[in-house]
Amino acid sequence: MKRTLITAALIATLPATALAEDWMMRVRAIDIKPDASSSLAGLDVSSEWVPEVDFTYFVTPNIGVELILATARHEVTLNGTSLGKLNHLPPTVTLQYHFNPTPKIKPYVGAGVNYTRFYNVDLPGFKVDNNSFGGALQAGVDIAVTKNGYLNLDVKKIWIDTTVKDSATGATVTNLDINPVVWGIGYGFRF
Repeated sequence: MKRTLITAALIATLPATALAEDWMMRVRAIDIKPDASSSLAGLDVSSEWVPEVDFTYFVTPNIGVELILATARHEVTLNGTSLGKLNHLPPTVTLQYHFNPTPKIKPYVGAGVNYTRFYNVDLPGFKVDNNSFGGALQAGVDIAVTKNGYLNLDVKKIWIDTTVKDSATGATVTNLDINPVVWGIGYGFRF
């Protein structure tokens, strides 16, 4: 809450010209496709379609900083048999480079970090570490459809892992690397 208030106060003190078209908000439908791996053969995580919201601040016409926000609930299986479900919230920040911005087509690449919080874990007999930190890579394109509106296509690779433990003893069962590729399509508005 304190950080939100400080951020709002800083934005309020910026001159109006500093805010003009320096921000973009996108809403995407994303397909999260885990590339799951583990020392426990047959352990897998389901793919899911979910909504995503992101905000980009353009430091210059070519450099942007993006905050990506989404959450998903995945089914965890072992050799096709369900072990249960878990949620994760992986806010991700990327530093982007937008190539030769033009009024119509604006491709970009990005790299950054993510923090993933696992919650609402329903894996009877197991528990997972709640926190994960990892890298992220991104590529995409914004295609103008109105003066300030853009069709957006985006793909990200995000590194996420957790340790699966026996809930009774706390002993480590395996490390689970989820490492999804995230495909997205959406609409962005520049303001």
